[in-house]
Amino acid sequence: MVRKRQVLLVDEDRIRGQAVMALLEEQGFAVTCVHNAQAVLKRLDAEVVDLLLVDHQLPDISGLELVRRVRGQDETLNVILIVPAHSTDTVVEALRLGVFECLKRPCDADELILTVGRALETDQLKRQVEQLRSSSDRDYGIDKIIGNSRALRQVLEVIRKIARSEAGTVLIQGESGTGKELVARAIHCESSRANQAFMAINCSAVPETLLESELMGHEKGAFTDAKVLKKGLFELADGGTVFLDEIGDMSPTMQVKLLRVLEERAFRRVGGIRDIQVDVRIISATNRDLVRAMEEEAFRSDLYYRIGVIPIHLPPLRERREDIPLLAEHFIQYFNREFGKQVRGISRMAEKILLEYPWPGNIRELKNVIERAIILECEERLLVEHLPREMVGKTVGCQAGPLNFRLPPEGIDIEDVERELIRQALELAEGNQSRAAKLLNLGIDALRYRMKKFDFL
Repeated sequence: MVRKRQVLLVDEDRIRGQAVMALLEEQGFAVTCVHNAQAVLKRLDAEVVDLLLVDHQLPDISGLELVRRVRGQDETLNVILIVPAHSTDTVVEALRLGVFECLKRPCDADELILTVGRALETDQLKRQVEQLRSSSDRDYGIDKIIGNSRALRQVLEVIRKIARSEAGTVLIQGESGTGKELVARAIHCESSRANQAFMAINCSAVPETLLESELMGHEKGAFTDAKVLKKGLFELADGGTVFLDEIGDMSPTMQVKLLRVLEERAFRRVGGIRDIQVDVRIISATNRDLVRAMEEEAFRSDLYYRIGVIPIHLPPLRERREDIPLLAEHFIQYFNREFGKQVRGISRMAEKILLEYPWPGNIRELKNVIERAIILECEERLLVEHLPREMVGKTVGCQAGPLNFRLPPEGIDIEDVERELIRQALELAEGNQSRAAKLLNLGIDALRYRMKKFDFL
């Protein structure tokens, strides 16, 4: 469950405080009201507060003095100070102390709601940036992209060059599950923008009517539900990176608006009349063939040539098979930590099947297969029997000897078929007779009889 953002209101006038609290709660904010500075300092010691809303006139100390003391406890907490109409000196000192905004009393209700919303939005973005700063090198650097194949090494070299450059647009193309967002984050984290925001959106997951507002924001009153001003991703990521996943699914109308952002590095919020300049690197990604989409007039050619200045093509997993054991081991260790397991590795035959499988879902599918095996089946080693049956069937079926053809007109010796089945079952079970018998739906004695018959014992 997502935690609601917490507003702490301090006002010595209980009736006025309750009225302000009711106004903000009506807008969906979580508000607690106290009536003196001492109560504020106690709550800040014991609870998480996202915004402090302070009336300057308090019974024990002034609102300005409370701000000074709060700054001694928390330098990052956003504070809104409500001051008398004629108090220029107080405003100057408050801004020097880092107050987010000073509002003059009596407050306009709409202005108060808007200011609280902006303060909480700014606080949330600051937290996201701090989280990114602390985790980006650990989780998303180039060295976190697993693999040593020639195809991947070529991609990583391109990523390093792009990250060091000032390129404003990058296009990542590849099948679903090849790791396009991971590459986008690596570019961001290895660049000079690493300490700024990385904002991602899936263009196919957001309805067309909302996508413009998500990207560019909207002004208060721009449409029926626009009760407050909202900044879009381009504005929030100023100085950082915006990742547009599945850009190939963007509507023609939005393609035109995005093209303007790319060409002018400026946009207008929905309902706005003022251009807003931003400095963002825009990384786009798609699993669609954009050249074909252009031919079918589903994607604008001018936008394609604008976003495709620096293209990256991620190879599918079937074209970098030598990376499969490394990726599988990485996921085993990851899910060992996640689920408290002690899986030591993969059996030789299971690894062979992983190497032969075509992986239509690419790395994401491999990750899901390993996760399922560790949760449901695997205890010490990942074995063939822990893999999905359809995967084993596809790979083993391709390698089968005399079973992989129709019965010829001249017929066949049934014992040859039986011998081949026994051989394959023992190979899949890596010599474990109990597992081989289970694969053939035989009892252990029946299997041993046939093994002896065909000189496997």
